[in-house]
Amino acid sequence: MSGARRISIFGATGSIGQNTIDLVARDADAYDVVALTGASNIKLLADDAKRLGAQVAVTAEEALLPDLRDALAGSGVEAAAGEAALLEAADRPADWIMSAIVGAAGLAPGFRALRHGTTLALANKESLVTAGPLLLAEATANGADILPVDSEHSAVFQGLVGEDIAAVERIIITASGGGLRDWPVEALANATPEDAGAHPNWDMGQRITIDSASMFNKAMELIETKEFFGIAPDRIETVIHPQSIVHALVGFCDGALMAHLGPPDMRHAIGYALYHPDRGHIPVARLDLAQIATLEFHAPCDIRYPALGLARQVMETGGAAGAIFNAAKETALDGFLARRIGFMDMSAIVEATLDAMSSKISLSNAPATLEEVLQTDQIARDTAWAAIEHHETRT
Repeated sequence: MSGARRISIFGATGSIGQNTIDLVARDADAYDVVALTGASNIKLLADDAKRLGAQVAVTAEEALLPDLRDALAGSGVEAAAGEAALLEAADRPADWIMSAIVGAAGLAPGFRALRHGTTLALANKESLVTAGPLLLAEATANGADILPVDSEHSAVFQGLVGEDIAAVERIIITASGGGLRDWPVEALANATPEDAGAHPNWDMGQRITIDSASMFNKAMELIETKEFFGIAPDRIETVIHPQSIVHALVGFCDGALMAHLGPPDMRHAIGYALYHPDRGHIPVARLDLAQIATLEFHAPCDIRYPALGLARQVMETGGAAGAIFNAAKETALDGFLARRIGFMDMSAIVEATLDAMSSKISLSNAPATLEEVLQTDQIARDTAWAAIEHHETRT
């Protein structure tokens, strides 16, 4: 499509991907969609690929390639599957790529895109948590831009436009508190995946919604803030804000606080990255402050949200600690979803994994390559599963 902007969406069938597609489809003539990727939701992936006229659709699950080929038959859209196909899709020339694959699986495609100087809209939290210095160095080396898509980091990014980062005194990341925020602390141990998988404000996937309830998502975002903006850990704060209207605040050396307000709709942060450096019309609700009337803020409880304390340890340690933290967090969530551990056991598994890994490697030594990050990730996952098995023998 002559003159159209070339874009790819990695993780197209997830909530971030679907919100991105919603914006793109509203002005489809402005975009030449290169690649859409997904996992097991073949029908949705194929339908969107045909609707947007993508060059290629890729499923991460190789066994589903025949299903994807059947769904795309006669459409002119290529079908591909597996890790190598994801990397090949990231190699295809594009001006802008949404990185929204959940988990460590999103690391390699993001790195590959940056090597081509592509602008990376980063919704994959794991990239900065596990390999922040490497990712930022890759972008710098190839003249690529990374634009944050998490609502909190987009808010900080916008609050810093025209400002000197040296004048920043503090960054405050807000948190809804998740779906269990009003539960008595003593009841949390009995929370089921169904209980933790319901969110009062945001429409997200199951895993991120449970991470919201445990505040592991916020723990990840604290680490992301340190890595992306280069802010010292003791200047990064989090506060519970039940309304999810204020997404972040930037505090400056003169005492001023710049707050970013918006509805709890991910299309705002996605749209800011999609249209950057301009602002586009985004079909989100407009705030009526008189109707909202009250905005609440209160400090998070360390007992209710132990993940936040673990994130502080990770930020202070640096090095490989982020990769271990993320791998253990993902594994602990798998254990919770399988009902092998309880809701409050997830943080204990992460802590046990960090402790166990510290006897195997020096956590403060940063991985030098993406391959080293992925090796550390695998060792940490194996260690976390061992911790889960140990927990099961004791209960």
